This record gives sequence, C-alpha cells and structure tokens, in this order.
Amino acid sequence: MPPSTLPRWLKPTLFLACLAPLAWTGVFVFAAVNPVEYLTHQTGTWALVGLLTTLAITPLRQLTGWNALVRLRRMLGLFAFFYACLHFLIWLALDHGFDLAAMWHDVVKRPFITVGFTALLLLLPLAVTSTDAMMRRLKRNWGRLHRLVYLVAVLAVLHYWWLVKRDVTEPAIYAAVLALLLGWRVWRRWRA
Repeated sequence: MPPSTLPRWLKPTLFLACLAPLAWTGVFVFAAVNPVEYLTHQTGTWALVGLLTTLAITPLRQLTGWNALVRLRRMLGLFAFFYACLHFLIWLALDHGFDLAAMWHDVVKRPFITVGFTALLLLLPLAVTSTDAMMRRLKRNWGRLHRLVYLVAVLAVLHYWWLVKRDVTEPAIYAAVLALLLGWRVWRRWRA
C-alpha cells in the first residue's frame, strides 16, 4: 500500500530536478550555433514536458493509489508556466528586441506563434489561481477553470508541431503522450 504522505526529500529533489534543465541550458548555450534559437527551443521543450508531467500526476495517482502525489502537481504546473514565460520572453527580447512591428509581422505570418501565445495566455489564470487561497475563493469554479490545462496542452503540442518543418517525430511523440493522458481521463470517465 502506498504511503499517505510524500517523503520529505521528494519535493526539494523535484524542485531541483525542475531547475536542472535551466542550468543545463545555461551551460550549453554558448556552444550552440544559434544561441537564441537554442534557448527558445530548450525553454519551449521544458514548458511542454512540464505540462505533460503535470497531466501525468492524475493517472499515476489513480494507477498507484498514492494520493499524496497530487501535492506535486502545483509545483510541476508552475514550473511549466515558468518555462513557458521564459520561452516567450526569449522570443520577445532576444529574437525580436521588443520590436512590436516585427512581432506582429511574425504573428500574422506564422500561425504557430499565435497558437503558442494563446496557450501562454490561457496558462496565466491557472498560475495566478494556483494558491490555496484562490482555491478556497473560487470553490468549484477552480476545478472548472483549471480544466483549461487540457486545451493549453493541446495548443502547446500544436504550436510545436506547426513549428517543425521536416521531421515531426519529436512533436508526434509529445502528441502521443498527450493523447494517452487525455485518453486515460476519457476512459475513466466513460467507465464511471
């Protein structure tokens, strides 16, 4: 039978593990041929990995019976938001130098940017309402609002898929993982 609590070391270890990609990216950015592209790709990838990991908590909890895992979901979701914000800020500052006309041209010319920006905007209220106080204040509406994470994940995968021009193997893997995670939820609901 799984424990009813988390081991004391698990949250700090997970916190450090969530920061590790940032450290890794910082170490290897100067070896990249195109550092801005490297930073953009790495932060976007880790935002997507964070989203999918967050979505994996519920099936993992249901499969193992370890209900305490739910206490990790908020931290994972906030790290996904953190990496998504870094991804956007790198695009905004380093790729476009805060040039609004160039950014608007990019949005119009490349729909994958519009989809990615929409995903980020939808993540914002989830991050803002992730506190215990907001959960109490919103009551049942909190759960309804946080179902937006499913749409955010779909948009994030679509953003990545449309970005890739030739080999869609990596976005297809993320899409398959997302389909599995969402399919699990549909199957559980259908069974109930």
